[in-house]
Amino acid sequence: MGIVSKETSPLVFDGHNDVLLKLYRAGGVSASDSFATGREGAIDMPSAKIGGFGGGFFAVYVPSPVDLEFKFEEMAKPAYDLPLPDPIDWEDAFPVVMSQAAILFDLEKRGALKVCKSAADLRATLGSGKLAAIFHIEGAEAIDAELNTLEVLYQAGLRSLGPVWSRSTIFGHGVPFRYPSTPDIGSGLTDHGLRLVKRCDELGIMVDLSHLNEAGFWDVARHSSKPLVATHSNAHAICPHSRNLTDKQLAAIRESDGMVGLNFAVAFLRDDGRMLADVPLEQMLRHLDHLIEHLGEDRVGLGSDYDGAVVPEELTSCAGLPKLRHAMAKHGYDETLIAKLCHENWLRVLEKTWGA
Repeated sequence: MGIVSKETSPLVFDGHNDVLLKLYRAGGVSASDSFATGREGAIDMPSAKIGGFGGGFFAVYVPSPVDLEFKFEEMAKPAYDLPLPDPIDWEDAFPVVMSQAAILFDLEKRGALKVCKSAADLRATLGSGKLAAIFHIEGAEAIDAELNTLEVLYQAGLRSLGPVWSRSTIFGHGVPFRYPSTPDIGSGLTDHGLRLVKRCDELGIMVDLSHLNEAGFWDVARHSSKPLVATHSNAHAICPHSRNLTDKQLAAIRESDGMVGLNFAVAFLRDDGRMLADVPLEQMLRHLDHLIEHLGEDRVGLGSDYDGAVVPEELTSCAGLPKLRHAMAKHGYDETLIAKLCHENWLRVLEKTWGA
């Protein structure tokens, strides 16, 4: 990452970004050059160097047709309940997943990042000059009921999987974009979903609980032997959005020795749940304080949702991350805690999930 200064240290390893989707929409592999030279968006190599962004979970995500103007208008209101997109068939999802995975591996070939398949890979790559990337899939539409594609994708480097985005899949059900709301909105994992969790545990694929509804969360808690992890979720006690985690869920995550990555998306940060970007960094620290109180200092990290969400005005790009580090220090977090929040806790939980 070049010269490491106090402003860019400790490096941030982040629980979620959607840069692959943005590059896919910009032309696919042919748009990879912009990641190295600078692009319209939150994450690229120049911004990572400025901000001390060391890598994270690079999500592969199959988009649904969305009227963004309608979505933004609705989510700026005091209360809302957006209709969920229709489920996506495997035949439609699989080519999109392959195209976005190809972008990830093209970025690796160009030397921008390394796709890390083990905790040792992560430790060796973080700070090496390349971004440390985890191949993650958000929403398991491209996984078939027999789990054959899961086996192949694991061999390709898949190490983290969210069974659902907000759409239902053959594995379970996600939460809607609804405020105010609890995450308790329906039934849990299907029989296919229970088999998926078991096989992910066996392979060493982390199961991501962000977007999963509460019944699905408890199904994973009962059937998984691994730490419970939500890569990009916040505290329901502060922002009562369906996407956020209740204190009871946080207690289960703590009991499993898992962790939560703080989501920068403003609708999940603000007390009023509105998608408005005028969110002070102090509001993020309120969520961090609550998560630390309920999870402990070793089980909280960052999960920005960069390139996939409206984020606070001061943090529109990973180049702004020094502002967040400074706010943490000003808030009273010491250097040890800041290092844990920035990347050490992710390394810890992934080592426990994947094995050394």
